[in-house]
Amino acid sequence: MGLAKLLPLLLAAALQWPQQVGAQPANPQTLELRGVWLTANDMPVLRARTRMQATVNQLADLGFNRLYAVVWNGGMAYYPSQVSEGRQFQNFTYRGLQGQDVIGELITAGRSRGLVVLPWFEFGFMAPPDSELARRHRSWLTQKRDGGLSSISAAGEVVWLNPFRPEVQQLITELVLEVVSQYGADGIQFDDHMSLPREFGYDPFTVALYRKETGHEPPANEAEPSWVKWRADRITAFMEQLAKAVRNARPGAIISISPNYYDFAYKLQLQDWRSWVQRGIADELLIQIYRPDLASYLPQLEKPEVQESLGLIPTAVAVMSGQRNRPTPLALIRQKVEANRAKGLGVAFFYLESLWSLGPEPAAERLSGLADLFGGLPGPPLPSQPLPGKPLPGTPPPPDLPPLP
Repeated sequence: MGLAKLLPLLLAAALQWPQQVGAQPANPQTLELRGVWLTANDMPVLRARTRMQATVNQLADLGFNRLYAVVWNGGMAYYPSQVSEGRQFQNFTYRGLQGQDVIGELITAGRSRGLVVLPWFEFGFMAPPDSELARRHRSWLTQKRDGGLSSISAAGEVVWLNPFRPEVQQLITELVLEVVSQYGADGIQFDDHMSLPREFGYDPFTVALYRKETGHEPPANEAEPSWVKWRADRITAFMEQLAKAVRNARPGAIISISPNYYDFAYKLQLQDWRSWVQRGIADELLIQIYRPDLASYLPQLEKPEVQESLGLIPTAVAVMSGQRNRPTPLALIRQKVEANRAKGLGVAFFYLESLWSLGPEPAAERLSGLADLFGGLPGPPLPSQPLPGKPLPGTPPPPDLPPLP
């Protein structure tokens, strides 16, 4: 039986079986998360087999223990996906330069060096407006009160799949189970796009559902607390169902989440990740706090929800290691990592290319600095090998945002 036929049976069985215990250590303090995201922008390195292996060796030698590798971005799968191709959202199979399964080989290479590789479901409910997914299923898209379908994000203009529709939930679940089952992956990561901007939810389907459950029309004010909570609670319920399906398909699988800081995530993105931690949906937490200085960064480490999570699961604060137009000095990286460590928090870096290649210091100096932080070995810088052709789509992180009042 092919995977496409097997997935519906696997999904049905997973949702009926008893929930497994997640991959949580007895004492969260025993694991210092040291992670890095491997983005679509990093694919020129990952697609070349020898470069990929050398990069994995470099990260292992430095002392990293987590790699978060993109598998879903821009409405396309970065792995051979019977779900995406069978549903005709994608008319090609994504492979490496030697014809290899990039994600499969990366997971194998990571395991050989003791690294946990978690496939990263990056776009979540978000999709490009011109993607085949959005074009084929316009009814699956949610909308604003004025009927608008799109918003502007760090990835440009995007539309949002309606997280309350069964068809959307089925698609997401099939894709996630395909990745976990196909590779026997150690788990899966969901980021700040497993959410919904609060101005959305005024489509006919959601309006009818809200009216049925509450007897009222959705408030005109998108920030009205009960309306925010109603939508956030339904996203949480889906995440609980999805986590259960993943753990039953792959007992012990890690459910990793990487949201924005809580006030922003809940009030503006309907992402109640604090509840996800409390209810055992998440096995590890990495909070995106991409602040340009310590003055705006340090207060975020003191938040009660951060300290609460730290007592339950491995918890880290993610920092920006740099961008092409905004390099991050090594000294600031060191200060943030040391501040995290003083609070018992791990760290994750966005993203691989900027760790040692896009900084203001020479690559060798940055490698030496990272090795000092993690007790690893720097090794020589890997030579740059740009590949010809059109760059692959990538998603920059959200802009720095001030704390909400």
